Formats: sequence, C-alpha cells, structure tokens
Amino acid sequence: MHPAPSIILFTTLSGLGFGLMIWMGLGFPGVTGWTAFAFAALACGLAGGGLVASTFHLRHPERALKAFSQWRSSWLSREGVLSVATLAAFAPYAAELWLYDMRLAGLGWLVAALALATVLATSMIYAQIRAVPRWHHWTTPALFVLHALAGGALLAAQTYVAALLLLALGGVQIYHWRKGDIRFREAGTTAETATGLGRMGRVRLLEPPHTGRNYLLREMVHVVGRRHAERLRLISLAAGCLLPAFLLSALPSGHLAAGIAVLLHLGGVLAGRWLFFAEAEHVVGLYYGRR
Repeated sequence: MHPAPSIILFTTLSGLGFGLMIWMGLGFPGVTGWTAFAFAALACGLAGGGLVASTFHLRHPERALKAFSQWRSSWLSREGVLSVATLAAFAPYAAELWLYDMRLAGLGWLVAALALATVLATSMIYAQIRAVPRWHHWTTPALFVLHALAGGALLAAQTYVAALLLLALGGVQIYHWRKGDIRFREAGTTAETATGLGRMGRVRLLEPPHTGRNYLLREMVHVVGRRHAERLRLISLAAGCLLPAFLLSALPSGHLAAGIAVLLHLGGVLAGRWLFFAEAEHVVGLYYGRR
C-alpha cells in the first residue's frame, strides 16, 4: 500500500493523543489546575492534529462530514463518531481538573473507554480488509492499542508502566512482522486464484493490463526493498521500544530522560507506521505481477 504521509501522521499522532486521554481518564497523572490544562491541551492537540491530517488524504475534504453517516457498516465512520464523542466527553472532564481542581471519576472512566474504542475502531479500518492479508490478523488491533497505551503512558509520566508496555509492544511488533511476512502465502491467493485460470496450470502475465500508472498502482501496490525494510524495522524497534524502555528503567526519572524517550518513541513509531503501510501487499498486485 502507498504510505501516504497524511495517514502516517494521523495514525501516529491520534494514537498518542487518545492514548494520553485514556490515562488521564483513569486518573494518571494525578494533576489539577494549570498542569492538568497542559496535559489536556497536549492530548487534544495530538488527537485533533491527527484527525485534521487524515482529511488531507481525502480527494474531497469538504465531504468529510459524510463519513459520519455510515457508522452502521463502516469502521471509518465509527472511528469518526467515536473520536468526536471522546473529545466531547474529555472537554468537561479536563475543565473540571483545570478550573475546579477535582476529578469526576465516572466521566473519566467514560473518557478512557471512548478513547480506547476510538483506537480500536482505527485499527479495525485496516484489520478488516481481507484483501491485505498482512493486516487481516489480530496483531493489527493489538499493535494500535499497545502503541496508544505505551505512548500515552510515556506522555502521562507513568514511567514503570510505560517501560513494560514498550517491551510488550516490541514483542508484538516482532511477531506482527514475522507473521505478516507469510500471511500472503497462508491466505492462498495467487495469480491462478485471482484470475480463475488455475485449472489450466500456472498463470503468468504476458504483458501488464495497461501501459501507464493508475489509481490502483499508485495506492495499492508499493514494493519495498528487503534490505531497506530490515533497516527500518531495526530503527523502529530500537527507537520506538527498546531505547525508550532502557532510558526509563536505567536513568534517574526526570524531564530530560522522559523527553528523550518520547522523541525516540515518536521517531520509531513513524518509521514503523511507514512500514505498516509500505509492506502491506494488496491482492490486486497479482494482476500486475507484483505483491
């Protein structure tokens, strides 16, 4: 799949923002007043910035509101509805923390549940696509949820929990890569099944379906060099999981160590999210002799 910058930013930033909202909804960190305002502004800025970035991937951004009407059948629509509901619930919750130095526990739990549901809905946009076997697996929602929880814990200064979640994220990420590398073969989709000509023997392309590039080739077919992918995997794993976990556990707690850990994690997540899209083989690539 084409790794569009707008979608990479959307899934990365919104995951961090809603992840922070989950922890704030649960009461972590236990802050009020202007400190709570700063955390709430960061959460809303990340979540809102990610959602705005997603509209740049639309061919007609002015029609984005129409996506909310298909919530019965579309995970994209459900994500939109849930994100708005989360922000609507988070606003009064954050206002209570900021203005009245008090936390409404029930409303906080609702915020945490809605934020988690939003992240799950985002992951299901990709996990439910059978035509992309690498995504059509339980590790896809697991990765999105762990990214949100680990990144949110980092931003919420939950050092010990963040280190554990980062290690768990690294383990699931490795399994997702290893499993994803064989998912296309396990799905059993080949040029023979795609064309329905398998009964006649092995199918190969005499020539491509057309001479120029089109939407399918631009959006659905993206080939990544193995060496390039392996290098990015190492960067993503080290910067996104291992190094931040090491900094949090080995160095004295403080703003400097936490800030470096957050920046490393953000860079690692961006690299991993680029790979998430670039390595996804759509079955339509079989019609072009590619995967």
